[in-house]
Amino acid sequence: MAKRRRGNNEGSIYKMQDGRWRAAVSVGKDTNGKPKRQVFTKATRHEVQDELAKALRDVQLGLPIVSEKQTVSKFLDHWLSQVVKASVRPKTFRSYSDLVKNHISPSIGDIPLGKLSVQHVREFLSSKLAVQELPRKTLSARTVKHLLVTLRGALSVAVRDGQIQRNVAALVDPPRVPKTEPKVFSPEQARAFLNATKSSRLEAAFTTAVAIGLRQGEILGLRWSDIDFETGELTVRAALQRVNKKLVQVEPKSARSRRKIQLPAVCVESPARHKLDQDLIRRKWAGTRWQETGYVFATRIGTPMDARDLLREYYAITRPKAKNKEGPPPQVPFPAIRFHDLRHSAATLLLAQGVSPRYITELLGHSQVSFTMQTYAHVLPEVQKQVATKMDEILVPKPVATSVATKGREVQPS
Repeated sequence: MAKRRRGNNEGSIYKMQDGRWRAAVSVGKDTNGKPKRQVFTKATRHEVQDELAKALRDVQLGLPIVSEKQTVSKFLDHWLSQVVKASVRPKTFRSYSDLVKNHISPSIGDIPLGKLSVQHVREFLSSKLAVQELPRKTLSARTVKHLLVTLRGALSVAVRDGQIQRNVAALVDPPRVPKTEPKVFSPEQARAFLNATKSSRLEAAFTTAVAIGLRQGEILGLRWSDIDFETGELTVRAALQRVNKKLVQVEPKSARSRRKIQLPAVCVESPARHKLDQDLIRRKWAGTRWQETGYVFATRIGTPMDARDLLREYYAITRPKAKNKEGPPPQVPFPAIRFHDLRHSAATLLLAQGVSPRYITELLGHSQVSFTMQTYAHVLPEVQKQVATKMDEILVPKPVATSVATKGREVQPS
């Protein structure tokens, strides 16, 4: 049994049989009313005495006493399973898990949570931005920023839980991410694109993306019950995602993403034609193989459509291949932008027409108008010019033509 030794005003300090020194301090009571003690183990009496003095000081100030047994990796596992998993969509949870598993834990996971410093975090981020040898590669500044945001979020929970006294990740500046403007269709290119989709069985999906800016998952998650053809309204209630190799319906991205949209005529006519085509496929081709799921954009037997099938059809239109290996691919009158850029195109086209940013925020399901304004800031100067011109038309009277004022009058010589 370890022999207890006490020094003046040191609290409980004793030497263990293996030669190390241990200190203990009372940190309150547990849920059963029994005293809770925090134990520190160090190589020398001087080290453990310093730890105990700091702990006693923190107790007096009401600060949490940090356990040396809790590592960054262990806490991140707890954070993912007990905090994140129940509060985000499956795809978002997978993103957080991948960042923790592939990057954060392998680099700083063995560090005791209470010992994690600003320097640790800063060096970790710098190592991810530095040029590395294959098979490991440099991460983009945007991905490294996501690593910092993830760590900040986890440590903020640790502070709230009393595991640590401060969030060291919040004291580290994120890397500068080069701002890039989204690539979008011009009005002429948008019309040319929609014209090119007329021969596609997914014409209605592409029209919906360009006209009202639905996200890819929102488009694939649409059911016929979400479209009211009489009132011309569409309700976004869910999104379709692949989770654990299965297509599942999930909640929209945010509370504001659950929204009702008044459809333009083109977005009523196109789905109506699509419904007739789907009914024809069910009767003439699928027969008994048809599975009624109610999805607007389904496979040829009615099951939910995978995003890969949607993208395959999209790229066949925007990046057509040559009919033979020798000839060049056919040219199309619009750029081969990403599918998500169809959403950006919808917002940009509306802003360029002077539509209120608040309406566009509601249309896209953004959480704040400021986010919409920031995302499409490149369009705003042109919008401001149009607003100034319209104000001139309202406030400045048009001059009366001289020909009208002098009509029918003869000028007499003086």
